[in-house]
Amino acid sequence: MCRLSAITAKDYFSPVENILTLETMKEGHDGSGMGLILKDLGGEFEALKDKPVLSGICSTGGLEMLDTYMDEAGFRLVHQWTPKIKPVRGITARDNYFARFYDYPISTKILNNDEKEALLLHTRLSLRKMGQEDESIIVFSFYPDVITLKEVGDPLELCEFFGLDNSPLKAKIIFAQGRQNTNYAINLYACHPFFIQGFGSMTNGENTAFVPIREFLASRGFPGYIGYNSDSEVFTHILHYAARGLSYPLYYYKDIITPLKPAEIESRSDKEFVGHLKKSLRPLCIDGPNCVIGFTPDGQCFMVQDSKKLRPGVVGGIKGKISLVSEECGLNRAVPGRDTEKDIFPMRYDMVIVSPGAEEVKVWNQLQGWTTTMN
Repeated sequence: MCRLSAITAKDYFSPVENILTLETMKEGHDGSGMGLILKDLGGEFEALKDKPVLSGICSTGGLEMLDTYMDEAGFRLVHQWTPKIKPVRGITARDNYFARFYDYPISTKILNNDEKEALLLHTRLSLRKMGQEDESIIVFSFYPDVITLKEVGDPLELCEFFGLDNSPLKAKIIFAQGRQNTNYAINLYACHPFFIQGFGSMTNGENTAFVPIREFLASRGFPGYIGYNSDSEVFTHILHYAARGLSYPLYYYKDIITPLKPAEIESRSDKEFVGHLKKSLRPLCIDGPNCVIGFTPDGQCFMVQDSKKLRPGVVGGIKGKISLVSEECGLNRAVPGRDTEKDIFPMRYDMVIVSPGAEEVKVWNQLQGWTTTMN
């Protein structure tokens, strides 16, 4: 199993908080890798929220290819962050880790937001393809106000390696995963969290329905539904497809991945739509033990479980700071001064949704509807 640590807050905080939470839950990951996504950036990046950020890793030669491509595409580099690497035994440093902020090409002034996002996606996929064979270019995200950082190693040691305890990196939403290696080879594209066009997610579990889900998504004709070095990446793409492609409210994500039985659907006021949803999107139904934590472009964060609740997960905190984690001990580390009586342990029918800025926590239950648990 892996371990997950997500924090959403009204004030900026350091990813070190997430990493220390992972350390508290260390028995659940083997130190084979860590992934971080920071959304709603602060510090030196706060004035750059409208600039698309390219996050990744390059060899020296790969960086030259990347610069040439970006220059020819019309992107102008305006700011960059690179971690101050400290040698740590057991971690092999690569040539260049970066988060690069760009101005859009001048030609995009006539484009709407959807067209700009399509350009960013195309650029990320093109760079990924360029470096795929020899890993000379690895790109995790290219999107405004988002930074992604991934590497092989123990989370606490990677924190030291990247110098995150003395780093300007801060954000209002940070997701971190401590990885349990279930593959023979470690590929950074298989490391959670995953990201596409403002949507992100990470998972503790395994998805045995991966192949039919992958085939259904691939048939949609959307260029971003590729890769799948991990069977969990489809969770992010299902979220994107439901909310962005089909424009469904967030809570229908739960109905899609863990559909109700026919008799249970009859209790819903929207039973006709839910029944149609189940039939038309049946290939997106997940199978296997899973806890999924995700976020949307507007800053909502959520947690859902598989239909049998076979993986742990808990949500809790105080107004202005909420944590969504794998285990209660992690929550104790993330928000120690909270009222533990208000902690939420979502069950098989539940979807916990935290509003932007961690102002409110609601639970969507597939059978009972909405419940406000914290405001």
